[in-house]
Amino acid sequence: MSWAGLEDVYLSTSLASYLDRKLLVLLRDGRKLLGTLRSFDQFANAVLEGACERVIVGELYCDIPLGLYVIRGENVVLIGELDSDKEELPPHMTRVSTADIRKAQKADREASELKGTMKRRMDFLDMD
Repeated sequence: MSWAGLEDVYLSTSLASYLDRKLLVLLRDGRKLLGTLRSFDQFANAVLEGACERVIVGELYCDIPLGLYVIRGENVVLIGELDSDKEELPPHMTRVSTADIRKAQKADREASELKGTMKRRMDFLDMD
């Protein structure tokens, strides 16, 4: 077994190998951004060109265009390269408009709030 040289480790962990490639960036608040990496620094601050926010609710999705986007490194949870040869989403996903995805987000949020309210009521009745 041989160990990789220092230069091999550096290249495998550096964002430099992802310059000018399409990336998916997961942020701390749960948002998913897609775009082409144009620049970065030692703090993982990054500049995405042609960025869009991908919003997914159930089997619906929408890409909201953002243009040139600067991401502060402390908000980055995960960065991954997207394979341009493969389909990005499963075929059962349906692309909808921004207005439709916002309505779906609102309905999903209201449903989870109702579920939380019902759970609190049921916990109150639990006499363990």
